[in-house]
Amino acid sequence: MEKLRELLKDEQNIDPDLIIRRSLKAVREHLGMEVAYLSEIVDGQSVFRAIDSGDTTIPVGENDSIPLDQVYCEHILEGRLPNLMPDVMLEPLAAAMPITAAMPINSHVSVPIYRTDGSVYGMFCCLSSRRNTSLNDRDLKIMQMFAELSSGQINEAITERQKRDEIVSRTQAALTDNGFHMVYQPILNLDAGVTAGFEALARFHSEPYRPPDIWFDEAESVGLGIELEIAAIEAALAALQQLPDEVYIAVNAAAETISSGKLADVLADYPAERIVVELTERAVAKSGEILLREIQNLRFKGVRLAIDDVGTGYSGLAQIVSLSPDIIKLDRSLVTEIDRHERRHSLASALVNFANQSKSVIVAEGIETENELKALKTVGIHLGQGWLLGRPATLEAFDDQLQSAAELKAG
Repeated sequence: MEKLRELLKDEQNIDPDLIIRRSLKAVREHLGMEVAYLSEIVDGQSVFRAIDSGDTTIPVGENDSIPLDQVYCEHILEGRLPNLMPDVMLEPLAAAMPITAAMPINSHVSVPIYRTDGSVYGMFCCLSSRRNTSLNDRDLKIMQMFAELSSGQINEAITERQKRDEIVSRTQAALTDNGFHMVYQPILNLDAGVTAGFEALARFHSEPYRPPDIWFDEAESVGLGIELEIAAIEAALAALQQLPDEVYIAVNAAAETISSGKLADVLADYPAERIVVELTERAVAKSGEILLREIQNLRFKGVRLAIDDVGTGYSGLAQIVSLSPDIIKLDRSLVTEIDRHERRHSLASALVNFANQSKSVIVAEGIETENELKALKTVGIHLGQGWLLGRPATLEAFDDQLQSAAELKAG
């Protein structure tokens, strides 16, 4: 029992696979057996998922499989063989099976592992080439306790695998079945009231509705984040041909997407001067050499860089200074009620001063009231976006707005 308590100590901080392997080793040593293993029953096969054999050599390895009718598992589950066999030769069915001589097996202990739905996952087993007449019901109960410990880890892993499979399936469906579309939020010149650009935003087709950040976070968790983001960026930039030449599109890109080099490959097919790549302040704060090199490469080609969510934290300010972005996007947390909060007003003024000195442009996000708009213009901010100025929508919704901008330019 001391070994079991030791295994349970700090269990949550240990890799589940390690707990299973430690369980196998502990029970093998406790029972004085030569081999302990965990098998999974899959499509009529017994698959050896984990093996602890100490110095003993056995003719099977991890992930090897043997048909169920050639091993003890099915016979034990259906009651034809007992869980505890101190002397296998006393069980005619087991003694006659080829695997008994092949391993060889002269003593055997086995208990089933169950999934949370009650179905059998597989077996937790110990065997030895020697008879072990000291094995008794107490040993079987200890074996069951170790098996239950492993069962908990296995079921957690099964749950995580199912979640992962669901995310992969959802994401791949979104990629292949037109599972999303792009909407665009206008970025206006606050002085002239005309559209300077649009921020492209993905909207996914799902019931119930799930926010885009959840889609992208989940895709990243299963290694599909870059692929999904690139697909969204390609869909967004396809709209450039529908817009006047002076109007740009801003796309959001994670640090991993930029660092992969795949973004540069995609952007090469579009007019660089009409593209803005938005990177969050948090991502900038954690940026490494590869990311910085890719950003420099994009900017050399004419793509503009915007740092998004500025004002949500200050860990990235040093990197913002070193990057000298073309656009600094003032987070809505600083914009909301800026007309009533002196500190927000002061911070916005300081950022405007910094932008002017570094030849950057400020874009205010989340403008929702006329008073906020007036306050932002007072501190010297000339570009902005928010529900007051235009909610995200398909480009067709902005035809009149774009026509007015074209007429103003022509006039």
